[in-house]
Order: sequence, then structure tokens, then C-alpha cells
Amino acid sequence: MSYLSIRDLDLKGKRVFIRVDFNVPLQKNDQGVMEITSDKRIKASLPTIQYALEQGAAVILASHLGRPKGKPNAEMSLKPVAARLEQLLKRPVKMAPDCVGPEVEAMLPAPGEVLLLENLRFHAEEEKNDPEFSKKLAALCDIYINDAFGSAHRAHASTEGMVKFVKQAAAGLLMDKELKYLGMATTNPPRPCVAILGGAKVSDKIEVIRNLGKVVDRIMIGGAMAYTFLKSQGLPTGKSLVEDDKVELAKNLLAELGDKLLLPVDHVVVSEIAAGAPYEVVETIPEGKIAVDIGPKTVEAFSKVIAGAKTVIWNGPMGIFEKPPFDQGTVAVAKAVAESGATSVVGGGDSEKAIKAAGVTDKISHVSTGGGASLEFLAGDALPGVVALNR
Repeated sequence: MSYLSIRDLDLKGKRVFIRVDFNVPLQKNDQGVMEITSDKRIKASLPTIQYALEQGAAVILASHLGRPKGKPNAEMSLKPVAARLEQLLKRPVKMAPDCVGPEVEAMLPAPGEVLLLENLRFHAEEEKNDPEFSKKLAALCDIYINDAFGSAHRAHASTEGMVKFVKQAAAGLLMDKELKYLGMATTNPPRPCVAILGGAKVSDKIEVIRNLGKVVDRIMIGGAMAYTFLKSQGLPTGKSLVEDDKVELAKNLLAELGDKLLLPVDHVVVSEIAAGAPYEVVETIPEGKIAVDIGPKTVEAFSKVIAGAKTVIWNGPMGIFEKPPFDQGTVAVAKAVAESGATSVVGGGDSEKAIKAAGVTDKISHVSTGGGASLEFLAGDALPGVVALNR
């Protein structure tokens, strides 16, 4: 993979189009006004935006927000993002009424100015990767920067299509960091290299397990997907979530990877899934019981493997993390990763929530900003938004 970084380009006096990920959560306040409930994604883009401004660029920012189905929707406008970004940058941010067209062209920024385009997905052509729409976006700028790793697995006009029509294209600082950490973890990691995979479905992680199986020294499986593997070994799983149509596949993966795969040896089980429900720890899951988390012996076994690692890749929780106390296994694994001293690469979503709950975020080397994109990268899939940047 060979691509330019924003640091490789001369930005002075250039109009720089930065594809960012401002797909932030919004909700209506008591006055019926849409408000941002987490500005994490906006903050993640700041280093690239500030770098471009420091280099004397005129900055054009573009993002999607939600799923407006190809037409304008006031509840998915990026206007609240412009207001928050203005506060964070401590400089004015102009808000465009659209992302293409004469009105936008009349608002194009001068060096040192910032223009935020309206939601790209207000146009159906964005998700269709329409060449004419791509040309219109490309015509706004001199240089294209992709800093939206979370959208890099989508071949859309703003992530892939417009790159063909610009003079220069490169990765932003956030994209560069994602590719460096994920690339290192999946190609030439310091060893021992171990992976921790959780979540509900084996079917979501088949290719990840197969691809990582070629790279890592051990793979620890937790979450509900573990019970499909246990069933494939003929072990009782009670009423735990099992993908019956994937049992044979799990059996084949166990045969392929052998001792590389480490499965839970004890389980936290309940009669019904509810916060605060009575639970017990068992080594064999009884009939009628549902496994909701890994048990203490599994935590100990997983932690021992993690403690000896030089590289740790983690994607997915070890149990029903959102219903305490069934988050204990996931939080314990988060602490083990933090204490290992290994280079650690963590997928977003529940894994990120776990490291926050465990209070160890500052001890993790890299937390990915792209759930779906990082999963596809770990599975060995080419990401269209990254391939487009290749020289």
C-alpha cells in the first residue's frame, strides 16, 4: 500500500477538500432544536484541519450525516456541526446551503478560511458514486484529502469517485494513523501477536478469524459467537445465542486453526437476560440457562496470553456488555490489554466503551474510529477509499 500523506503536499494557497467523518449523534432538545450528543468525531478531525490551516490552505470540509435517502432532511443537516466546529477551532466556519452548485461555488474559502458543505447524502448521487457528481465535487478544490477512515470501506463519490478528477490526493493525519496501526498489526506485528474477538455472530467475523489466523499467534474468542464454536465441539450451550447454520463452519475453523483458537472454559449464566438478573458461574452450561459473559477462569486464561503479547488486536465485547454486571469479563480484558504494555489496536463500538469503563483509554496505543472499516481491514478486504489514494 503506497499513498501520500497530507504532510507530503504543498498546501499553501490551495483549496483543500477534506473528506471528514462528521456523522455525529444528534437529538432534539426541549426546544425542538437538533443538538450534538457526542463531538468525538469532530475532535478526531481537528489535527488534520488545523494542519491544513497552518500550512496556508483554504479548507473545504465534506461529510455525510445519517441516512437521508438522497434528499434534504433538516434533522440531518450539518448546521449543528458547523457551530460546534467553530467553537473548537476558535475561528469562523461558513456553512454552505448545499455541497455542489453555484451557491457553494460563490462561497469557496480563501486561505485561512473554513467552509463546511451540507450533508453529501442529500444527493442520491453520493452513494451511487455518480461520475458527474464526483466531477462537481472535485471542481471545488485543488487537493483532495481523505480523513474519514470510518467511510473508507464505502465506494461513494466523496470517498472514491472524485479522487479520479483531482490533481493530488492524500490521506489525512487520522487516516494515516489508522492505516499505520492496522497495517502493522495485520502484516508485520511485533510478536507474540494475539487477537481478541467478541460479539454476537460468527458470520460477522468469519473472514476476520481466517485472515488473522494467518498473522497472529493466538486468537481468543468471547461473546455469543463463542457458543457456536462450543456447540460445534458437542458441548452443551443451554439457551445461549447460537448460529445453528454456522456450527459446521465453526467446526471447520477450529480444524483449520487448531491450538491457535482459545475458547471460554467457564461462563456467567442467567435464566433471563435483564440488568441485575441473578447469575451463577459454571463450567458446563445447564439446560435452560443463557451464557452472558466469560467467567473468571476464562478471564485468567485470556489475561495470561495477553500479558505475554507484544501486539494485541481487539474487536468486540466478551459478553452482554451493555447490561451490568455482565460487563465484567469485557472490562477485565480491557484492563489486561492496558497492563500488558503491548502495542494495542482496538476496534470502536463496545470495545471502546469497555476501555473507557475500565479507565484505561490512555494506555491503549490506538482506538479505531471506523467500526465497519476496521473490521473489513482486519478481514483482509481492500477499502475503496484507501485504494483510491494509492499511487
